Amino acid sequence: MAQAPISNKPRVVKDYDKLDEAVVEQIKLEYPYGFQRNLVKFKNAAGDEVSALPFETEDRYYLVRMTVKQAIAIIEDDDDYDDDGKLKSKVKAAYTDKHSDDDEDDLDLDNDAPMSLDDELDDMGFGDEDDYDGTKEDGTVGLDGVDVVDPSSM
Repeated sequence: MAQAPISNKPRVVKDYDKLDEAVVEQIKLEYPYGFQRNLVKFKNAAGDEVSALPFETEDRYYLVRMTVKQAIAIIEDDDDYDDDGKLKSKVKAAYTDKHSDDDEDDLDLDNDAPMSLDDELDDMGFGDEDDYDGTKEDGTVGLDGVDVVDPSSM
């Protein structure tokens, strides 16, 4: 298994429902299409393999504990997301305004019209949304050196 990028920031492992509201809002901006495709696996202190959503702020690196089922349920139950699991544009605009500073690049936000998931996948080198299974061109599955949870394995 590949190692996660090394960072000098404090690492925080926390449940989604125990996060500060400001962090939750920033996570929604970072993952406007939901969480399940972005989960990573790691071993906890007890040696058990768990999954979590990675998120980084200026001063901390978070691993937000959740399973694929929990990730899906969080988005389905959240009024900030539409029926397709996409962050509503009005919510995105409000959170962007609320959390913007001089260095918006930290959240990978752009002020242009939001891209569709198909456009984002195309930009990443993937075809149709239905074809995306997390597999890279070389046949590996991963995200910046961190293994991605395969939803079908859960």
